[in-house]
Amino acid sequence: MTATLTAAPGVPTTLCVLPSRHANRVRALAHRAGLDCAPGPGGPGTVTVVVADDAEQALRGLRMPRPLLLVCDTVGRAGLLGALRAGVVVLKAADLTEESLAAAVRRAGAPHPSIPYPELSHLLTSGPASGEPGPREDRPPALTARQFSVLRLMAEGHGNAGIARLLHCSEHTVKNVVYEIMARLQARNRAHAVARAVRHGLI
Repeated sequence: MTATLTAAPGVPTTLCVLPSRHANRVRALAHRAGLDCAPGPGGPGTVTVVVADDAEQALRGLRMPRPLLLVCDTVGRAGLLGALRAGVVVLKAADLTEESLAAAVRRAGAPHPSIPYPELSHLLTSGPASGEPGPREDRPPALTARQFSVLRLMAEGHGNAGIARLLHCSEHTVKNVVYEIMARLQARNRAHAVARAVRHGLI
């Protein structure tokens, strides 16, 4: 069954798949999923797709336009954390299907890329990577119950409006709480806040 991507407002449906040994497979799946593949660098909002062997290595010194999707054979904890901090979506090559590619494009094109449950679970259960400070080092300030609730929903990929509905409060309140969370965790963006929270065992 062909998976056709129905884009939400502001979510791109055009990919720019950079040349690689598996690029043709990604383009073929994208075509069957109803995604357009630009022959070269696309315009604003086009998702750039990089196919690589290892996520962590691919992220080192990566200077590519956002939104960005990495399709990698190996995706370890360090690679997941690096992707979260950089606002990059990572998809394992072994999990590559029409449906997973379409979903990854949605996440990459969203204003605040989220992290799926399997990846979040891996980060929560695997512990610090080699050479990475443990939770007791550089410990972030404690969060309030409301901030914990918002943070968990952010990690699940909910936007401000969705969080407001689930917590029965105004979107303005959620926005203020998100700013508080980012300030307390010294995060650059929502994805970075989730990455730091995972790293320190807050969620």
